[in-house]
Amino acid sequence: MKVVRFHEFGSSEVLRLEDIDRPIPGTGQVLVRLAATSFNPVDDHIRTGVLAEMIPIGFPYVPGLDLAGTVAELGPDVTGPQVGDAVIAMLPLDSAGGAAEYALAPAVALAPAPRTIDLADAAALPLTGLAAWQTIFELAELKPGQNVLVNGAGGAVGSLVVQLAVDAGARVTAVDQPRNADRLRSYGADRFAGPLDLTADPAAVGGPFDVVVNHVRVTPEELAQLTNYVADGGVAASTAGPIPEDPDRGVRSASLWVRSDGAQLAELAAKVDAGTLRLHIADRRPVAELAAVHADAGAGRLPGKTVVLVP
Repeated sequence: MKVVRFHEFGSSEVLRLEDIDRPIPGTGQVLVRLAATSFNPVDDHIRTGVLAEMIPIGFPYVPGLDLAGTVAELGPDVTGPQVGDAVIAMLPLDSAGGAAEYALAPAVALAPAPRTIDLADAAALPLTGLAAWQTIFELAELKPGQNVLVNGAGGAVGSLVVQLAVDAGARVTAVDQPRNADRLRSYGADRFAGPLDLTADPAAVGGPFDVVVNHVRVTPEELAQLTNYVADGGVAASTAGPIPEDPDRGVRSASLWVRSDGAQLAELAAKVDAGTLRLHIADRRPVAELAAVHADAGAGRLPGKTVVLVP
């Protein structure tokens, strides 16, 4: 089968399209025929070795943490999924495997694919959807009626955070570039604001907020200023570095380390089918161009969430 993998850390040039034997599922595993994976920034960090201490990997390594495809074979002791089922999953960070014709996935990580969108496009959901879900419901412990600020709301995770918060009954202020304003309002955001002036009064954008969610990589000093946007007793949740706490005001902070969760992913897929969660896909590229996708991401040329098609 065709697979893209790398044998050493390095630039996008270490990614190679190769032929290898089709894997055989072990106990608790499922073999999936891929329709698509997708690119996530962590793919780039794993390839360069930046996360080598946090995510030890073995070589050769097949990138692609997202999976959308069809069950081809069941390993021993697998219950639930059946051969022929359309499924999605977030694969383990240390083994991944989505940039291939076939990939092994833990059966517990699988969820039924959304039925109302193309199977390949569903590859845009797993990691970003789980990151959004775990940020808003586990870290922030969002409650209906709360006032929420999402900084970096136009990105792949931020867009889903906005929609999940709106669906949960929160009032959302979405902060991003003006080109994303109409899309974010269409998700139900109550207010849109351009990039934050962190030296300004939070009241200028409707603050302070019960929950502040940050997806924008800024300096530690700017992260500290975001604490001012959190109301007394509120929470700051971030996927882009820790926002300092303020114990005197009861402000707590939490940072995300996303994990695979088949049950959460099934709920996210159901929201896609119900029309309460929409995926914004900027581009679709063939897996043979994965090295170019990584290069574009590293150079800041990737237009947004990119689905990687597996022919």
